[in-house]
Amino acid sequence: MPTTEVLPTHTPALFQRAVVRAAEVLRTGRIAALPSETVYGLAANALSPEAVAEIYRAKGRPSTNPLIVHVATATMARVCAAAWPALAERLAGRFWPGPLTLVVPKSPKIPELVAAGGSTVGLRWPAHPFFQAVIRECGFPLAAPSANPSDQLSPTTAEHVLAGLGGRIPLIVDAGPCAVGIESTVVDVTGPNPRILRPGVISSEQIAEAAGVPALAAGNPSTGPLRSPGQLHRHYSPKARLVVWSWREDRELADRLAGESIDPSQVHLLAHSRIPSEAMPAQVSFIPDDPEAFARALYGYLHLCDDRGARLIVIEELPAGSAWDGVRDRLLRASVPADAGL
Repeated sequence: MPTTEVLPTHTPALFQRAVVRAAEVLRTGRIAALPSETVYGLAANALSPEAVAEIYRAKGRPSTNPLIVHVATATMARVCAAAWPALAERLAGRFWPGPLTLVVPKSPKIPELVAAGGSTVGLRWPAHPFFQAVIRECGFPLAAPSANPSDQLSPTTAEHVLAGLGGRIPLIVDAGPCAVGIESTVVDVTGPNPRILRPGVISSEQIAEAAGVPALAAGNPSTGPLRSPGQLHRHYSPKARLVVWSWREDRELADRLAGESIDPSQVHLLAHSRIPSEAMPAQVSFIPDDPEAFARALYGYLHLCDDRGARLIVIEELPAGSAWDGVRDRLLRASVPADAGL
């Protein structure tokens, strides 16, 4: 099996060496896993159909699922867009660089494979300094979905990437854990109102405030090409079955777990407000009742459950409110059974 090079970035010299090496790999039409503030991305030259095809091959990703294109300047964003709506200008001015993807009309420069045959493209200016530095070094935009096998958990550390794609890609750059922890908010700005295609840590209220008009929910994807990644019914899934439950007291939770007929050592439970007692027959973890902290820790926790051989992952039901919509969306898609046929 081919080896995968892993480069650290924890000193200025190592950071610059990794930037140069990543750009070298990407300029030759190959792919590389790079850190961003959201999750680690599997990057390729967004203007090269052959390079983009390598992303789909390495991930086993269906060609009907589009990619997000990452830029490092406003000029580069406009090169990728056939038009730049006023909504795009307002939202980019408020949230870029950062975890926001804007869906705009696609420039002819963007290969059809990036857009999964559609007429639009999702653009993001990442806040992570390493990702920005690599784009500037390359001089071209980078297509980059999450650096994991298709439908599996997104990676928030280089170790996650290596476990999923080691030997299948030439390079992983390690910059430590991701600061945001879930994928970007995706907003379609081709109409009069922003339409949220994938929720994230930027809430619908924040989008509406910046846009000056109400933000709309995506609804069910149309029968045409998908306009954004993250719209498949099953996605972001651990190996174990994942369920989202609510409970009022320990006895109610214990009775429900007993009905699952699973060895307690293979049941992992994540709570944020109703913390079970130490006598609970399961592996219990706690994340603070805060949407940003929850998002930052979620994928790392689910990876840990997989590593420890969990068969059932129980997540305490999330609080109401749009600040939780990004995490709620990931848990909803992760909890869809693999054999649901959707």
